[in-house]
Amino acid sequence: MSDFFTTYQTEIISTFVLLIVLLIIRSIIVVAVKKIGKKSGTTEARANLIGRYVTVTLVLIALLVEAFILGAEPRDITLVFSSVFAVVGVALFAIWSILSNITSGVIMFFSFPYKVGDKIKIHDKDYPVEAIIEDIRAFQLILREDNGDLVTYPNNLILQKAVTLMEKDALDDSSIL
Repeated sequence: MSDFFTTYQTEIISTFVLLIVLLIIRSIIVVAVKKIGKKSGTTEARANLIGRYVTVTLVLIALLVEAFILGAEPRDITLVFSSVFAVVGVALFAIWSILSNITSGVIMFFSFPYKVGDKIKIHDKDYPVEAIIEDIRAFQLILREDNGDLVTYPNNLILQKAVTLMEKDALDDSSIL
């Protein structure tokens, strides 16, 4: 067993350093995202969702760097990644609207000018909507119309349509019960 540690001492130390650096980077990014979320008035659940996206991205980067640490050849890694990306690319093309909504959700977290409780009007030619934002999720906005109807509106469409702020903080707490 001691032969194993002496043989791979450099790789083991490099792996621990990689893990520590990535944990520190993840902590810094998650704290920054939560501060941005708190400052912009978004829910903690949305900040946690963005934190999960960051964690998945950092894990993928860690796997790539770890492959180099363990001595994988760049041509082998490019072969594996090109094969994986080809399969993932075909799969994502098949479900492009889901990916589009997730991407829009991330964009909305950082730059959406409206928050939960605001009354907005979506200028859609086919189905104009005037409602109060009840929740902003990863895939859609949950809107409550004046007549009580619940409308889910996809995130990618909300970024494509003109939106007017009708009333700030229009959510009535008694309507939730």
